[in-house]
Amino acid sequence: MAVINRIAGFAEEMAAWRRHLHAHPELGFECHETAAYVVERLREFGINGIETGIATSGVVAVIEGQGEGPTIGLRADMDALPIDETTGAIWASETPGVMHACGHDGHTTMLLGAAKYLAETRNFKGRVALIFQPAEEGPGGGRVMVEEGILDRYDISEVYALHTLPGVEAGGFFTCPGPIMAAVDTFHIDIQGCGGHGAYPQDTRDPVVAAVGMVQAIQTIVSRNHYTLDELVVSVTQIHTGSAENIVPDTAYINGTIRSFDKDVQQMVWARLREIVEGQATSYGVSAELRIDQGYPATVNDPGRVTFAAEVARDVAGEAPVVTDRSREMGAEDFSYMLNERPGAYLFLGQGDAAGLHHPGFDFNDAVAPVGASFFARLVERAQPVA
Repeated sequence: MAVINRIAGFAEEMAAWRRHLHAHPELGFECHETAAYVVERLREFGINGIETGIATSGVVAVIEGQGEGPTIGLRADMDALPIDETTGAIWASETPGVMHACGHDGHTTMLLGAAKYLAETRNFKGRVALIFQPAEEGPGGGRVMVEEGILDRYDISEVYALHTLPGVEAGGFFTCPGPIMAAVDTFHIDIQGCGGHGAYPQDTRDPVVAAVGMVQAIQTIVSRNHYTLDELVVSVTQIHTGSAENIVPDTAYINGTIRSFDKDVQQMVWARLREIVEGQATSYGVSAELRIDQGYPATVNDPGRVTFAAEVARDVAGEAPVVTDRSREMGAEDFSYMLNERPGAYLFLGQGDAAGLHHPGFDFNDAVAPVGASFFARLVERAQPVA
């Protein structure tokens, strides 16, 4: 791995940062201790342009380069997941029921490593804005940071982010132009029937049968209403109804997820859901209400920035692969809100053999942290070179 020598020199220090963060995970917007730790490190590096409390606990720190130039944004997420850890590591979570199972401790560490190097060298024009974001796993800290104006306030012209990826070669980079992560929406269907005795169904308006009909019809959206090559997932994940074998209930509830990349496909799914719910409710003599919670939009990479980021990745990956035609993911990511406002790129960084993301046995591979930090640093130096 052709990491920057200076960054390789403080790799053990980075591992110590990461393990501290791993042992002290926080959820959602409440990443206050994590943010305080980040700010303490930034001040040690001589970085004074720091804003805190964005999106509750987010941090933006600015490093001034040499002379006038644009501002490039680098983002790392800080929050953990509500999972009981099973790694058995010395640095395992000290907070019951909470752990870094998605590598955000590593993401924060890689950005801190880049910050340390860039603050020492300042071998770039313009500025770099370091974005430490809460609540990627939950309500969408990326959206809130954008709404609170960080992109405009710091005049950020383009944005980049890394995400660790287990199961592929350590230190390799994997990305693609255009959509790389899906939009995610959640649907809820509340069915109101009329219950009664299970022995006399003719006296009821059965919400169970209506729910089954709706679920069966929902399966046809993917199989019959969209073009096969447009990736789409519509999954029913919950059905709740009934209380006993001899009672027809009054109500039923259906819940599920929609994953899509194209806005027209997304709108088609919403329309078909409305038609199915209304039509099935009428046919079974019940009433039904559909609610759709629109979640993160699709994460869409700028093709030109992907080409540039891949060139930088090849500088630091050494013998590890740099893949620019990776298949897109049905998972979702709130970095999408930043990419909706500014061109940029989102890349995966290979973790090597490890437990999967969101698994209680997952632990970030400290050996790849200098690779990610070198990528961020070289990205800034090549995007905004000093004449």
